[in-house]
Amino acid sequence: MSNTVDALRAFIQENFLFGREPDFSDDDSFLEMGLIDSTGVLELVGHLETTHGVTIEDDELVPENLDSINRIVRFIELKQQAATSA
Repeated sequence: MSNTVDALRAFIQENFLFGREPDFSDDDSFLEMGLIDSTGVLELVGHLETTHGVTIEDDELVPENLDSINRIVRFIELKQQAATSA
């Protein structure tokens, strides 16, 4: 999980903070912080699908899945487990 967290933080730093150091916890809401907007969510989804080999459906584009580092990590882990079980 630590590698996923580190990779997500690096992606956010590069793509949304433009190299600035991230100043948020793994539980902080991206939306509440104004860090990622709706276009950013689509960029994040594309990254997650490419990097983790998952498909994120339209009905999964909700804050419960994508609004913090920890939520994303749990969501990706569940998607990968479901794919393995299928």
